[in-house]
Amino acid sequence: MRDGDLQQFLDVTASAFATRAAPGSDPARVVAEVFGRCAQPAPPAGEARAARMAACGWFDAALALARAGGPAAVADALARLGPRLPWARRASADPADRSFYDGHANAMILGPGGIEPRADLWIGLSLIAPGVTYPFHSHPPEEVYLPLAPGEWWNERMDWTDPGPAGLIYNPPGIRHAMRAGKTPFLALWILPL
Repeated sequence: MRDGDLQQFLDVTASAFATRAAPGSDPARVVAEVFGRCAQPAPPAGEARAARMAACGWFDAALALARAGGPAAVADALARLGPRLPWARRASADPADRSFYDGHANAMILGPGGIEPRADLWIGLSLIAPGVTYPFHSHPPEEVYLPLAPGEWWNERMDWTDPGPAGLIYNPPGIRHAMRAGKTPFLALWILPL
């Protein structure tokens, strides 16, 4: 059985992704797959330990932007989960690149090391400080991003794009992609079926 805050987060997040995904599209398929799997909670395995880092100082400002121009219900649900989020840096982050090293944080909500540990999906959150670019990377699973606070995405099939609070970003399997914040902090949720 899931606790109320995590289930509320999943309910409002599933709705936010689903209302932005065009019927029959790749994002709609991924959304249905990921949140369909979430219908069954993972067996208890011990919740991840909450952690914070330098970039987390931008979390409240990013949530305020999400409440003002994006899916406010998702921002409110994330605020309730905030003290439990296991924030971490990208594993390949180089301490010599202080801007990126201190200017980003990711939190796994459902998935390995997440609030609900799972092996069949990832639902996570990326926070990027103003003016910071999350570097080019790729991974085998496809993914869909839900913008919460302003930012831009790039992949090999599109130039830098801000889909706005009513949009989604879809990255096909294995595609090279990146994200960046402008003058305000960037905040986005991502889902990946494994």
